[in-house]
Amino acid sequence: MRPPLNEAERVRSQEDLYRYVLDAAGLLKEPKVLEVGCGLGMGCVVALREYGPAAVTGMDIHPEQLQRARDAHAGLLREEPGRLRFVQGAAEHMPLEDGEFDAVISVEAAQHFPDIVAFAAETSRVLRPGGRAAVASFFTVDDAPGRPEELAGLLDTYANGLDIARPVKALVDAFAAAGLTGGRVESIGPHVWPGWDRWLSRWWAPGTWPRNFLRAYERRILDYYVVTAVRPG
Repeated sequence: MRPPLNEAERVRSQEDLYRYVLDAAGLLKEPKVLEVGCGLGMGCVVALREYGPAAVTGMDIHPEQLQRARDAHAGLLREEPGRLRFVQGAAEHMPLEDGEFDAVISVEAAQHFPDIVAFAAETSRVLRPGGRAAVASFFTVDDAPGRPEELAGLLDTYANGLDIARPVKALVDAFAAAGLTGGRVESIGPHVWPGWDRWLSRWWAPGTWPRNFLRAYERRILDYYVVTAVRPG
């Protein structure tokens, strides 16, 4: 059995995931980028430091998370006035202008969004024509009856409603209904779940509920996907 991931390895893996998603967004020169569900702002910082954006906006519904992001990146906020900002807003009601962004990304947040159709519509609205959306999150592999109950039996976050069991096709269909085209789905589960389980093994013994994420993947109930789409223009 491989040892648990340490903090440095976990941070490196998260940054690599953000790079993968940002690459999938096909960023143009000096893009304006929005991260929905930005948490502590790691993705915003990777974009700012490595992708030459004109501006990066991190949006999160939780004011406490936004304050942590502002505190963690206070130096960058001072050094890059106008290029980095954090705003409060829901994925379903973004307090942002029409056509404001060249790319909308979201990493490991969409499983929490209560209304994926509204998220897709808002993503389409804030993208400029030709802009791209790239979402990385975990979804059920299909819409077979009983998937929510299976996950609720395995994972407390599905039982208590923090995570929502929905098939990846639901996001693809929502993007299409919102007018986004070229929807593409890629499973990156083999690159995510084993490392995630190694990280969880720092605190959780085999047989405890957090270790069932890997079990749900191995049983072909849950997988980790990157979903991309384009606003025509």
